[in-house]
Amino acid sequence: MKRPDFQAEIRELNLAYLMLAQQMLRSDRETAMFRLGVSKDVAELIEGLSAAKLVRMANSQMLMPSFRFDDAQLARLMAGEGRDPATSSLHAAIIAAGKAVQASAQE
Repeated sequence: MKRPDFQAEIRELNLAYLMLAQQMLRSDRETAMFRLGVSKDVAELIEGLSAAKLVRMANSQMLMPSFRFDDAQLARLMAGEGRDPATSSLHAAIIAAGKAVQASAQE
């Protein structure tokens, strides 16, 4: 049984992610850094990539976008689960912001 390697899908997703990240960073750097979960150094790198370098980076076998959370509670809130589904995403954003501040303080 042949296993799929997903290389084409990974490349396509990486390219879309990098192009979106670059647009977001050029539009509003601080908000983009928070939403993308990237440091100032990574933001500067992505923002300054030429089209050729962006494509080259997208060809990596590693998936560029990643989950910014590592706990099940945050994942459930982002999925709209909880006592009040209408405010679950707001609660998730508050928790994610707190984690981003903690990560920045450790750098």
